[in-house]
Amino acid sequence: MESLDLGKTSDRKKDHIDLAFASRVSGMELDNRFYYEPLMAAHPKEGSIIPTVFAGKTFRFPLWVSSMTGGTKEAGTINRNLARAANEFGFGMGLGSCRIILEDDTYLKDFQLRDIIGNEQAFYANLGIAQVETLLTHGKAHLMKELVDKLDADGLIIHINPLQEWLQPEGDLIHEMPLLTVKKAMDVFQGKIIVKEVGQGMGPASLKALLELPLAAVELAANGGTNFALLELLRADKDQQEVHKGIPQLGHSASQMLGWTNSLSETDIRCQNLIVSGGISDYLDGYYHVEKSKINAVYGQASALLKRARGDYETLQAYIKEQIRGYELAQAYLRIRE
Repeated sequence: MESLDLGKTSDRKKDHIDLAFASRVSGMELDNRFYYEPLMAAHPKEGSIIPTVFAGKTFRFPLWVSSMTGGTKEAGTINRNLARAANEFGFGMGLGSCRIILEDDTYLKDFQLRDIIGNEQAFYANLGIAQVETLLTHGKAHLMKELVDKLDADGLIIHINPLQEWLQPEGDLIHEMPLLTVKKAMDVFQGKIIVKEVGQGMGPASLKALLELPLAAVELAANGGTNFALLELLRADKDQQEVHKGIPQLGHSASQMLGWTNSLSETDIRCQNLIVSGGISDYLDGYYHVEKSKINAVYGQASALLKRARGDYETLQAYIKEQIRGYELAQAYLRIRE
């Protein structure tokens, strides 16, 4: 029998008394997404998450680094920290926009992460739909393949961002329906392509059109996380902010989009991988959406990882370790309510 440290026990009990009144949870605050089953499992052992194959790569943890900003002075540190974590914990990563290295290799080393992330982890380059449209129009489609090759990436993410481009002072006009551009890119590129939004999400018609294509994955990038339309609006002058103030509220939540995706999964769709992102603030959000998805899913995070990847690696490492242990706890004790 383990000996009791009476001093520590006394201190703990005093803490319980001091904190009791601050530790009450209102019934209105209960998380009604789950059944909590405390009798049905022991505490989970470390490493209890079952690996899953996603877009041809094995994920030891169902997390995706959702594409963030690229081409800044901090990009090298951020990217290297994230790639190191992806390698250590076994998850996938999408780069921020690679436009800056499309035809100029000045910052190439900040994006060349394959040696850090390793061959076993999913690693994707990223271009905006406006850039892809321009490449296709001007006979430079080969640059998409060259970009992926020089990064030794698994494929290309195409981000769809008409509202962001519209509000951005330096934005590019999109001249063709993005769906047609995506289809043309698939014909020319002939490699793995992931399509995502950038913080507004997308409606059922857009989701249906994408899921009917043989894409490597679709990323929801729902409204609820980092919203790039709002980001650009915050850069604008006060009159523009007043005129366009309703735009950031447009779009769809991850839960709403997952409902549509689950309905579409019962039809003839060709894309069978989903990255649930946008407002996924913690492992409980991630666990809920991954478990609820009827097609193969991982969850994506951006700002939560970005905040911890800007400095020393140990900060990011500790945060992800806590997420993994939390996810294991959720698997042991939580069941999804239908």
